[in-house]
Amino acid sequence: MKWDVSFETKCQGMDLGIQDQYHAISFPIYQTATFSRSRLGEESGFDYTRQTNPTRSQLESVVAGLENAEEAVAFSSGMAAVSAVMHLFAPGDHVIMDMDLYGGSVRLFNQVCKKYGIEFSTADCSSEDISAYIRENTKAVYLETPTNPMMHVTDIEKLAELTRSRGVLLIVDNTFLSPYFQNPLDLGADIVIHSGTKYIAGHHDTIGGFVMTNDRDIADKLRLNVTTIGACLSPFDSWLILRGIRTLAVRMDRAESNAIRIAEHLKQSPHVKKVIYPGLKEHPGYDIMKKQARGFGAMITFEVESREFAEKILNNVQLFYFAESLGGTETLITYPITQTHAAVPKELLEKNGINDSLLRLSVGIEGVEDLIGELDRVFSI
Repeated sequence: MKWDVSFETKCQGMDLGIQDQYHAISFPIYQTATFSRSRLGEESGFDYTRQTNPTRSQLESVVAGLENAEEAVAFSSGMAAVSAVMHLFAPGDHVIMDMDLYGGSVRLFNQVCKKYGIEFSTADCSSEDISAYIRENTKAVYLETPTNPMMHVTDIEKLAELTRSRGVLLIVDNTFLSPYFQNPLDLGADIVIHSGTKYIAGHHDTIGGFVMTNDRDIADKLRLNVTTIGACLSPFDSWLILRGIRTLAVRMDRAESNAIRIAEHLKQSPHVKKVIYPGLKEHPGYDIMKKQARGFGAMITFEVESREFAEKILNNVQLFYFAESLGGTETLITYPITQTHAAVPKELLEKNGINDSLLRLSVGIEGVEDLIGELDRVFSI
């Protein structure tokens, strides 16, 4: 049953894809590898968990509803989801990738996909004319918006008009904003990817990934991929993400509110050379964000006065966690050049402005005055 309800209500799992026989409020964990049949020719709809599982199917139904997608496929990680999308292409196909992407995606494209004959070009999707990069064999444009970590913002609707006219797929990684703030399929994207590990799950306690689409042929190919290769999300991890989704809306609201305050505070520090946050009016993508998203998210990138000052911050934080990842309830501080983007070629790092003075904050839901106090404390050591 499809209910015409708010996003916040959808997060509570009311748009059920699977009916539990006992009407459990917390959807059950079907922790089983296989399912029995009562007799030959009769099926329950579930056969083997690598193919389908009720807990995972329920999660996929809920996530599809959040992204306004016809189909969502859950994978064992965000990178498994990206890899599955790359399996849509064949040797000789060409993909345009944004110049500023998560380092794991860059590593996959450069070190794995290229070995299998897929060609890549790098472009700044936020500012360049992408039509100049499209060839006869171009099959897709792949981007994040905002990007990781430099927060470039691409006009999805405008780019979708171009890709659609040229018969090219538009693939958008929507991890930084979550479905709460942005829905790329509604703006013309063909495929949306999420690292479910991040905001969707939201508690740094599980790993997962999702691919959403409204194209039945693409969905069928993704289902074939997850069944054949086996990178499916486990029942328990599916349940953890279902539980995390229940608070997605309230977490995103609080984290964004905190991020806006922190971004403004960082601007006042003499130790900070640059603050990159799309919720600041001076950000070049601010107006596009206002048009295509319902919020600005909770990711902040900032550059400090020197590598030594960045190291001092990382070595002395107490309230923040010096850790990779993002999107949980706790605030994380990350050093992109040695962590999330260590696999990115040096020349591309330099071109993107990712240097040894750059830090990335995933702002959590703690008391904002405590977070600001922590910044002031480590800055003054």
